[in-house]
Amino acid sequence: MATTHRAPGPGTVIIGGGQAGLQVADSLRAGGYTAPVTIIADEHGTPYQRPPLSKDFLLPGKEAAPLPLRGPDFLATHDITLRAGTPATAIDRGARTVALADGTTVPFEHLVLATGARNRSLSCPGAGLPGIHGLKTLHHAEALHLALSAARDVVVIGAGFIGLEFAAAARAHGARVTVLEFAPRPMGRALTPLMGDYFAAHHAEQGVDLRLGEGIESFTAGADGSVAAAVSTTGTSYRADLVVVGIGVVPNDSLAAEAGLATENGIVVDGGLRTSDPAILAVGDCANFPNTHAGTRTRLESVQNATDQGRHAAATILGTVADYTELPRFWSTQGPVRLQIAGLSAPGDQTTVLGDPAAGKFSVLCHRDGRLVAAESVNSPADHIAARKLIAAGVGPAPEEAAAPGFSLKAHAKTVLVPSIA
Repeated sequence: MATTHRAPGPGTVIIGGGQAGLQVADSLRAGGYTAPVTIIADEHGTPYQRPPLSKDFLLPGKEAAPLPLRGPDFLATHDITLRAGTPATAIDRGARTVALADGTTVPFEHLVLATGARNRSLSCPGAGLPGIHGLKTLHHAEALHLALSAARDVVVIGAGFIGLEFAAAARAHGARVTVLEFAPRPMGRALTPLMGDYFAAHHAEQGVDLRLGEGIESFTAGADGSVAAAVSTTGTSYRADLVVVGIGVVPNDSLAAEAGLATENGIVVDGGLRTSDPAILAVGDCANFPNTHAGTRTRLESVQNATDQGRHAAATILGTVADYTELPRFWSTQGPVRLQIAGLSAPGDQTTVLGDPAAGKFSVLCHRDGRLVAAESVNSPADHIAARKLIAAGVGPAPEEAAAPGFSLKAHAKTVLVPSIA
């Protein structure tokens, strides 16, 4: 792509150098956008992939090096300016400028907020002790990579995706791992009860001491002042020379709120991902959008949502008039198990199991009012791909079809989908 003869003017400014922000810039250039594109990022260095930080990055024998989101020449080749390590501090909607921490301002015609989310923090006694970590950024992952080499007793607070991915990595290092989860099953907000129970059994088989219905009450320090034990809500004390807190995230929406934009569990956007100011858009983990698949407003935390919303925001800036309707997708690798989810399940969905959970390769289909709305697949990529296509097209099998002996989701997709889709 040529890097000269760009159109004059303030162009588009993107606050956030993660998956969503970089995708906006990429898609703008791919769509023929010729005005300036500037990315403002809190962190120093080039944009990197976050999902591996809780997985391969932490495994023994792995080099502690981030995977870049794009190649080394991408920004220069596409004439994209990266202001790394210079956080945005304020938005002046009247002047159409963004103020940065270094005292400079950047003008914009369009502004995209890709500010992401931050870890939810604990407020219990001892929560600030050395040895207690979060896991969100490269800085966090580098500290944990080093700490795991010496850790013997690891306590994880929260049995969500991040907590269980880290638990699997800690077990690979040979550490004794205890997971405290106040809910009755792991990943309870994201998975069907059947799938949650499967993962509880899987982690127990891998040697993880998974304590369900048990939250954290406090931490105690050892003689060196670092964390030495985690005391649960049952009063039980668990030895800990390393603690990871994975109790969810909260959206980074304060910059938007201070600028007078509508916020509620994130930055409120319309179907085109525009905020209450049509010159400003929001994408990714920070965006609260009308979700056609959930039938309500939601805020999703996934790579798929970040990249797809990045593309859609770019299309909106380029003049496309359409609502964001991409099917939500999620994935998690926990030791030898790879979980892939298509769609959004809900309590009360009718479930059907395809395959054999005992063999570690199966799927759970979720029907609502007779319609396939979600599918959870363990080590079954063919099922996942078929489910994505079927749900998106609205032609999934009926519950009785899926329950028939020998039913194949992949074969069904080949039968009902036109060749251009299948």
